[in-house]
Amino acid sequence: MMRIIFMGTPDFAVPALGAVLAAGHEVVGVYSQPPRAAGRGLAARKSPVQLFADSKGLSVHTPASLRSAEEQARFKSLNTEVELGFTAEQTAHEVQRCLNCDVQTHFTDALCIECDACIDICPTDCLTITPNEEEPQLEQHLSAPRINPDQPLFVSGLLKQTGRVMVKDENVCVHCGLCAERCPTYAWDMRKFVVQISYAGGVQMSDPVPARS
Repeated sequence: MMRIIFMGTPDFAVPALGAVLAAGHEVVGVYSQPPRAAGRGLAARKSPVQLFADSKGLSVHTPASLRSAEEQARFKSLNTEVELGFTAEQTAHEVQRCLNCDVQTHFTDALCIECDACIDICPTDCLTITPNEEEPQLEQHLSAPRINPDQPLFVSGLLKQTGRVMVKDENVCVHCGLCAERCPTYAWDMRKFVVQISYAGGVQMSDPVPARS
């Protein structure tokens, strides 16, 4: 049995926490995004993971950041073992496994307030907010150089604050979900896609299933 700190926020993280508990491990702490205003009344809503953890009587922490001395001291006091890392070969193997989950980033331009939090947190610099231009000019403003010109760029509709657009290079994105975790308005979200292949030979993509409520 292991002492585990679980970190997660959206709906699809709940089964993972449930599986950890079912396996008999001791969950000494659950970290999730802070409650956010939602709905018509803009009442603060807890994340799906926090609601589940509360129902199981687990200790839940929802700090805005782990960088403060207080939060770092709290985290250290939980006294768990820390994975020191993988070799290059192990990392390549784990990436093949954990990022092939059919969960994709989804952007709603009407919700974006252009706070740049997603751009700050992105580990691969796949996101850019830039004036809307033709693709050759747009490409010059990308946060990271475009590696594969054959991979279409995601370009959002016009953002309501400045009329700029959100651009994502799908070839650089690793679907880590940090943009969705950091976004204060749920403009970025993680949604699960299901590919349905028809017997007539065509490929149909179903509508994305929201990962959050």
